[in-house]
Amino acid sequence: MNQNARGASQAAAATVRRDIQALAAYAVGHAEGGIKLDAMENPYPLPDDVREDIATAVWATALNRYPGDAAALHQAVREAFDIPAQAALLFGNGSDELIHLIVQACCEPDDVVLAPAPSFVIFEMAARYNHARYVGVPLTASLELDLPAMLAAIATHKPKVIFLALPNNPTGGLWPAAAVQAILDAAPGLVVIDEAYQPFADHTWMPRAAEFANAVVLRTVSKLGLAGLRFGYLAGPAAWISEFDKVRPPYNVDVLTEAVMLAVLRHKPVLDRQAAQLRADREPLARALAELPGTTVYPSSANFILLRFSGELGADAVHQALKSRKIWVRAFGGGDALLHNCLRISIGTPAENAALLAALREILGHCTHPAGLAKRSAA
Repeated sequence: MNQNARGASQAAAATVRRDIQALAAYAVGHAEGGIKLDAMENPYPLPDDVREDIATAVWATALNRYPGDAAALHQAVREAFDIPAQAALLFGNGSDELIHLIVQACCEPDDVVLAPAPSFVIFEMAARYNHARYVGVPLTASLELDLPAMLAAIATHKPKVIFLALPNNPTGGLWPAAAVQAILDAAPGLVVIDEAYQPFADHTWMPRAAEFANAVVLRTVSKLGLAGLRFGYLAGPAAWISEFDKVRPPYNVDVLTEAVMLAVLRHKPVLDRQAAQLRADREPLARALAELPGTTVYPSSANFILLRFSGELGADAVHQALKSRKIWVRAFGGGDALLHNCLRISIGTPAENAALLAALREILGHCTHPAGLAKRSAA
């Protein structure tokens, strides 16, 4: 290390918050030239006519001016996603930014942000980065919501913000409506209902987004087929949305994102058909995975499946074996104990799903399995 680099390192160590120095940056993996089933993306590209409309919209966009009030996009989003007329809307650079804005607006230092655990990692990251205290309430051993534990934690910690991912990432579970209502009734602060995976589920809280005194509904278009665009939206009573708007960075949604969103939303039935295809392929893939030796498949209402291995090969070994075949899935390493020996697998195209299953049969078939090793589902 040269003198300048050493000096910069020392200056950073003396200046950057100690809790930030102890963290690792969010890693974005490289997965080109193979089958990418690690990030819950829509595997289907947009049709040529949609791409042509996008190109026309982008070409006509003035880049020398700041974004305006996005009135046309507000109307398009309301119509495309059935936002109640009484609900206010706020846009973000992905739902990640909106999560941070909510914590910034609601939490003083050491106020509690609470969520079931494991769940979306940004809930905890937003709490830590914004000086709040994160409390994760463990799911049950079968990875279901532990409602008594949630209610006890709410009574003990009195959280300013509760995040509920419906369906939950990374488990895929969709918590019962009665349990969510019980949490809404018990919460002393705000409940954020994160519906990132709603296009693949059979339930939504969006029709009630304007009715709640203490809840808002958060969504993203990432899972619907626009992960590269980075666009999220938050719907709820104006009293909440107007406060969050105060901490929103000016011009956080750029003119190109606005232009592309307007173009794509004119073709929303295309995205809906792609989501329907992924929903249709989910159960056949889950059944096939459950038939593999030594596997447990957890029920999913999302566009991914959580799979646990209990045979001779653990999840890390299977993950590496898949990676060597250029098939990328999500492993959890030494993180949450409830995810021990689990892999999260996005639903791909039929060809990608078939390649995944063939690879897993080959990998697991090379093991000598104990007699009577159960092939089971957690359903």
